Amino acid sequence: MKKLNCWEFKKCGREPDGANVDEMGVCPATQLKSLDETHGGKNGGRACWIVAGSLCQGNIQGTYALKYLDCRQCEFYLHVREEESWRFENVGALLLRLKETEEQCIEK
Repeated sequence: MKKLNCWEFKKCGREPDGANVDEMGVCPATQLKSLDETHGGKNGGRACWIVAGSLCQGNIQGTYALKYLDCRQCEFYLHVREEESWRFENVGALLLRLKETEEQCIEK
């Protein structure tokens, strides 16, 4: 069974060539390659709760710190947690992966 990414689950239209790209832009979760394959998803599509600038509750969100409490109540977040069960990667590990990727980009 194919695991849905957030943009497929929520039907937000912010994926590349999506219906809402002209109005709201492409969601960074669709392009964050450092999170590719997290929870079996594409790019940041199954870890959108830590991606700054993703679309939540119809609004473009800010940083992880500003949105995480809302995200923990999101139907997609809860869906991924349940679907992944013991394989669910905790937020600390995902943030560390983002930080390491960012540091590698700075070093280059």
